[in-house]
Amino acid sequence: MDKAQQDALKKAAGIEAAKLIENGMIAGLGTGSTVKFLVDELGRRVQEEGLEFTGVTTSRRTQEQAESYGIKIVDIDDVDHIDVTIDGADEVDKNFNGIKGGGAALLWEKIVATNSNKIVWIVDESKVVDTIGKFPLPVEVIPFGAGHVVKEFEAKGYKPVLRLDAEGKEVRTDENNFVVDLHLGRIDHPQELAEDLINTVGVVEHGLFLNMVDKVIVGDPNGPRVMTNSNK
Repeated sequence: MDKAQQDALKKAAGIEAAKLIENGMIAGLGTGSTVKFLVDELGRRVQEEGLEFTGVTTSRRTQEQAESYGIKIVDIDDVDHIDVTIDGADEVDKNFNGIKGGGAALLWEKIVATNSNKIVWIVDESKVVDTIGKFPLPVEVIPFGAGHVVKEFEAKGYKPVLRLDAEGKEVRTDENNFVVDLHLGRIDHPQELAEDLINTVGVVEHGLFLNMVDKVIVGDPNGPRVMTNSNK
């Protein structure tokens, strides 16, 4: 699938998901290429249809995009709940286990998701997999002692790689932390891995989002299709 086709599927999923936002809602707005299309459509609805809602964003990038359309964005601590959060995902399997954090926003994304009544992911069909893990699993670590965390992950066979930018500098998250990507190939026991990672000193958060999502809207060449998590 070329980029233009993929973008068309992402856009269709984003436009479909935008229908979930109604007047007066508090909506969590995720981060990434598919969410960008969602925010464009919400911006259009605000400007053309008079839609009024309050947004909580999972990154500074999304906040800037949303505010450029006149969407009201507030701090997560200024709301007592979030009605629905719409976000992308890097991979999702049939058990509704997902990997997020390709855009290095996993910590804020997880905080917003955890405070949401409903979670919806929008993805193109290439993100739906049988078993998660082919996409490298992002882990947010504090810079102090990060090298030791990487060594610990190496010893466990997690194949860690410190994420660098185009200039060879460490990628920094919105909280100024580092990201270590684990090249696992496949994750057969995500729950155990999640426990191990979050209990590693120096790790702030990991990109495993396990059985958290209520619905996944998949951009499909035949039109968006919805996967509904019956365990939620």
